[in-house]
Amino acid sequence: MSGPFDSRHPLVGLVDETSRLNGRLRGIFSASCQSIGLGESEIMVLNAVVEAERPPTVAQIGRSLGHARQLIQRAANSLCDDGLIATAPNPDHKRAALLVPTERGIALKRKADAVAESIAEEFRAGIDPEMVRQTTECLRAIRRQIEAIVRSSGTLDASEGDS
Repeated sequence: MSGPFDSRHPLVGLVDETSRLNGRLRGIFSASCQSIGLGESEIMVLNAVVEAERPPTVAQIGRSLGHARQLIQRAANSLCDDGLIATAPNPDHKRAALLVPTERGIALKRKADAVAESIAEEFRAGIDPEMVRQTTECLRAIRRQIEAIVRSSGTLDASEGDS
């Protein structure tokens, strides 16, 4: 980083840069949400459910994505009503159901991903795909390190990083 804030902690700079990048990416890829008729919060929850290593809860998705549980709950309810996700009993918690994708939800996500792939192709000439892969791996590693630190401090659910 180069500029007047070079002395700040690298994590502070990362927060700023990822916020800016998130805004740009959301703008560029908004057509993939529109193509399947879902709102931004609904596609965000559908992605979290379909991509999760283990079925997440609403609260886990909210914490993982930095959104209020209520926003995630509304989106999850809408997705359930549309038959795109379903709830399953949670053996670890009586009231916090697990969210699982339906075949219809997986198919719709694949459709959105296909639109996103075509949008990404438009940027192929200007952005090195290997650099993007490496950056993604680095960001995932940083996220997992942060989750491990927070989990060890007792402020995170044990399965927080799964969504």
